[in-house]
Amino acid sequence: MTAVIRTVAPAEVALVEAFWRDAPAYWLLAEGACDARQKAADFFTDAPPGVDPARSHRLGLFLDGRLSGLAELAFGFPSAADAFLGLMVLGPWAQGLGHGRQFLAHVEALARSSGAPALFLAVLDANPRGRAFWEREGFRATGVRRFDEVHGQWIERLGKPL
Repeated sequence: MTAVIRTVAPAEVALVEAFWRDAPAYWLLAEGACDARQKAADFFTDAPPGVDPARSHRLGLFLDGRLSGLAELAFGFPSAADAFLGLMVLGPWAQGLGHGRQFLAHVEALARSSGAPALFLAVLDANPRGRAFWEREGFRATGVRRFDEVHGQWIERLGKPL
């Protein structure tokens, strides 16, 4: 399987929408629903608090030409120097084959090249499989947790020095 990681442009919103239709599991877990059209639009505008979305990388993992993963890497959260991985999701057809590790390595390289000393992300307590992946990759709990009242989820921030 040929893997390519590249920027996904806003003009490719239909491609992102199709990905969310084929791979809604994360949003079903996080929010109980997945409006693929809305999630595709949000992918190009979401960012952590106080971060300019224009400074984020919107990345796609393509396997044999098929969009098979999405990632959003922002800069300036939780502190001005840090990088934050707001999203990294693989389609079920791409999981368990080493593509997550490859995608993360690409994200980490981008964060390092920007001078970020650390990479942070948030993980849902309801996603132990995701948390296990992040911990295998060197992420550790930071002690920052919050309860998302809207969706009834505990979320914990993990971090990794770069």
